[in-house]
Amino acid sequence: MGDLTRFGMSLDEALLERFDKLIKKQGYTNRSEAIRDLIRDRLIEDEWSTRQKGKTTMGVFSIVYNHHQRNLSEKLTDLQHHYVQEILSTTHIHIDHDHCLEVIILRGDSRRIRTISQALKSVKGVKHGKLITTTTGADLE
Repeated sequence: MGDLTRFGMSLDEALLERFDKLIKKQGYTNRSEAIRDLIRDRLIEDEWSTRQKGKTTMGVFSIVYNHHQRNLSEKLTDLQHHYVQEILSTTHIHIDHDHCLEVIILRGDSRRIRTISQALKSVKGVKHGKLITTTTGADLE
């Protein structure tokens, strides 16, 4: 971390009380770290929405599906092979007799990662899909 800068804020008392309760519940020991995390989250969100083509980003995509759905596993595998450059790792977990969870770690252009996630999510038989976007970390230093 670089040099620290102190700054003051003015907040409505009720809003600050709610914030203090929230950060205590989440395990923060002080407001500074909670505010730093909020700032980092917003910077990453902005990074994803304004990402220039060719700049590397990271994502974690999870899907839940019924593995008894005809040809679904094959379709998902085929799609993942099509995007082999962006998919770094896939973890497959058997939730119960019928359902599976796959967690897919992606790296690449943000638009391409969103395209891959949408392609996987829209395969017939996928019950839920969610992309969690993050950063390589280099832009937050």
